[in-house]
Amino acid sequence: MEVRAKCQARELTLYLKGELDHHGAKGLIGQLEHEIEVALPTKTVLDFSGITFMDSSGIAVVMRAKMRMREIGGSVAIRNIPAQSKKVFDAAGIDRLVTME
Repeated sequence: MEVRAKCQARELTLYLKGELDHHGAKGLIGQLEHEIEVALPTKTVLDFSGITFMDSSGIAVVMRAKMRMREIGGSVAIRNIPAQSKKVFDAAGIDRLVTME
C-alpha cells in the first residue's frame, strides 16, 4: 500500500495505491494519523483511484479518518472509488456517514 499526501488550503488529500486489506490498513491508519496531526486540515479526502482491491479493512480506515477529523472539527470525503471498493462501501452504508465524491 502506497500513500501520497498533499495539503492545500487546509484540505488534506491522501492518494491511495495498491491493495487495501488488513495489512495495508494497519500502516495506512498510522500514516493517516500522522498526516492529520501535521496538517490539521479542515477536510481530509481519501482518494481511492489507485486502489486495486479492498476488503472491509477499508471501512475501518474511513471510520478512523472520520473519528479523527471529528475530534478536530473537520470532515472526511472519499473520492474516485473503483467499482469493487464501492460495492464494499455500499454494503456497509458508508454514504450515510461520509461524503462520497
